[in-house]
Amino acid sequence: MREAHRLVLKQVAIGDLQPVDLGIRPGEIVCLSGQSGVGKSRLLRAIVDLEPHRGEVTLGDTASEKLPAHQWRQRVMLVPAESAWWEETVGAHFPEDSAIPEALGLPADCMHWPVTRLSSGEKQRLALVRALARDPRALLLDEPTANLDEETTEQVEHWLQKEIQDRQIPVLWIAHAQGQIQRVAQRHFHIDDGGQLREHPL
Repeated sequence: MREAHRLVLKQVAIGDLQPVDLGIRPGEIVCLSGQSGVGKSRLLRAIVDLEPHRGEVTLGDTASEKLPAHQWRQRVMLVPAESAWWEETVGAHFPEDSAIPEALGLPADCMHWPVTRLSSGEKQRLALVRALARDPRALLLDEPTANLDEETTEQVEHWLQKEIQDRQIPVLWIAHAQGQIQRVAQRHFHIDDGGQLREHPL
C-alpha cells in the first residue's frame, strides 16, 4: 500500500479570505461551509494552483510549487461543483477497465452513453468516480452531492467515506447541509462574512 500523507495549508489566502492554516490527516474528512461568495471554492482552486494565491500548500514533504501544475493536480485532485466533460461519450473520460460502483445507483452501461444524455446528478456521481479512478493522494470536493436527492446523497456519502478510509486520502469537502456535515466530517470549519476561518463543533 502506498504511503499516505497529510495535506497542509500554511497561511493560504486568496481574495478577501484571511490566511488559512489547516492540516488534514490521511483518511480525514474536513468539511468547509460559509455563505456564497466568502471564498470556499476559490480556496479549493488556490490549493490546486488554479488561481494565484499567497501561502504554501504541501502534501507530505512535497510543496505544490515544487511540482509542475499538472502533476500536482493529479496528486491533489479537485472535483468542482460543475465538472467538465470534453469527449462525446462517458467512457472516453475514464481509464480503461474502469467500473461504476453499484452503490452509486448508475447502470453499468452508462459508460457507453453520450455525455449529452447525463443529468446534473449523474455528472456529479461520475465525476467522483472519474477522480478516484486516477488514484489521487488528496481530494477536494466542492458540494459533490448538491444535485442529488436525499437517498442518493446518503448512498454517495457512504461510498465516498469507505473509499476515503480505504485509500487514506485527506479530504476537504465543501458542504452546506448540517446533516451531511454531521454524517461525514471529522472536523468542520466555517468561513464567516469577514473571510475568517473558524472551527465549529460538530
